Amino acid sequence: MNAPAFAPGGRIDEAKTLVPVRIAVLSVSDTRDETTDTSGQVLADRITGAGHVLAARTIVRDEIEAIRSQVKAWVASGEVDAVITTGGTGITGRDVTPEALQPLFDKTLDGFSVVFHMVSYQTVGLSTLQSRATAGIMGGVFVFCLPGSNGAVKDGWDKVISAQLDSRHGPCNMVDLMPRLMER
Repeated sequence: MNAPAFAPGGRIDEAKTLVPVRIAVLSVSDTRDETTDTSGQVLADRITGAGHVLAARTIVRDEIEAIRSQVKAWVASGEVDAVITTGGTGITGRDVTPEALQPLFDKTLDGFSVVFHMVSYQTVGLSTLQSRATAGIMGGVFVFCLPGSNGAVKDGWDKVISAQLDSRHGPCNMVDLMPRLMER
């Protein structure tokens, strides 16, 4: 049985100027360090390759308080527009990224998980059920939580996040909304 093919809508208007987004990368892992964090490196390379600013990059253990502390610090700094985490979204006992961050979301981006799973299904089939990829907004900062595999990071960035963090993407994008995220 072949997986249904989905063609994404929208497009990049090359006539427009890219507005660089300041993005922090947080790798969540009990086993990786700076030299072995390949998924974090994949994200960093793609972020800068797309013309954005790699505002920060670090690794924390699969511990709720460590994850929360780092993301909250970046959000409070005012130096980050988006955070992308990699790792800790699986279903094992040590996977706690959603538990760490979802309670802190001001708003949950429900569609992110749906679209990520549609894209992931094209690559890994039903194994996508093992991911709890999620996204939300914290203090005016977009937070995307991806699985820790290189393939999942590539799918998440290349096919979902990158277009929405590209100011040239239409019919709409998240960059255009950034100034309004803290409206009351």
